[in-house]
Amino acid sequence: MDKKIKIISDSSGDMHSLGGFPFASAPLKIIAGEREWIDNAQLDIEEMVHYLLKYNGKSGSACPAPADWLDAFEDYENIFCITISSNLSGSYNAACIACEEYMAEHTGRKAHVFDSLSTGGEMHLIMDKIMELAAEDKSFEEIVEIVNDYKVNHCGLLFTLESMQNLANNGRVSHLVAKAAGLLNIRPLGIASEIGTLEMLEKPRGAKKAVASAYDIMLKQGYNGGKVYISHCLNPSIAQSMKETILAGYPEAQLEIYPMGGLTSFYAEKGGMIVGFEKNL
Repeated sequence: MDKKIKIISDSSGDMHSLGGFPFASAPLKIIAGEREWIDNAQLDIEEMVHYLLKYNGKSGSACPAPADWLDAFEDYENIFCITISSNLSGSYNAACIACEEYMAEHTGRKAHVFDSLSTGGEMHLIMDKIMELAAEDKSFEEIVEIVNDYKVNHCGLLFTLESMQNLANNGRVSHLVAKAAGLLNIRPLGIASEIGTLEMLEKPRGAKKAVASAYDIMLKQGYNGGKVYISHCLNPSIAQSMKETILAGYPEAQLEIYPMGGLTSFYAEKGGMIVGFEKNL
């Protein structure tokens, strides 16, 4: 087996395989009281989501340790890691420690960590770009340079939420705000900012207005027909509506819908949607 290049993403990228390309996912953990879920392919996301809907205590997540990243490297010559935004998790720092250790122990091998400054579908776009450049036999250094430019200038991410209970339980919003949003059918809509934080932009009421507002934000961000990844938490109808809205404007656009993984389901919650998209192409 050719062990030249391997991609490793933490599990907020929602992927467990990349169509045969050497890949591994470093799992985060979701914690609620005495319950703990490992974000891997075996996770029963529906069970976790419904448990958390009834849970009112403190909840949170834990990033992969450096050892978890190192275990995923195996024996590859060139390692590319992709993490959730360093402003949201310690996953980036853990991956950096793992890469430093790996290169120190294996002379001549190379490892690099891409801070996605995002999560979900935008991380998937970065994975695609690495695979594309690897197929073109770009050097390690060329891949790093091109992908860094791509993720800053040509990738975007937006999200819309149906519930903010978990955000309230882990202290990111007040319980009063979360309850009011649910009673008023408000679907908070936001983006991943340039510094990797989650920035709320609008508060449309209902799924239909949320989709229309999300598409409008994509256009304002520079979307012009590029690739789109749409993930959802137990809500395929909103994802399909988003897809149809995009295709109405750009019939040739390449789109994919898929269910969220554990970490993104934890934060987006039941009914949530995350859209990663190319822009300014």
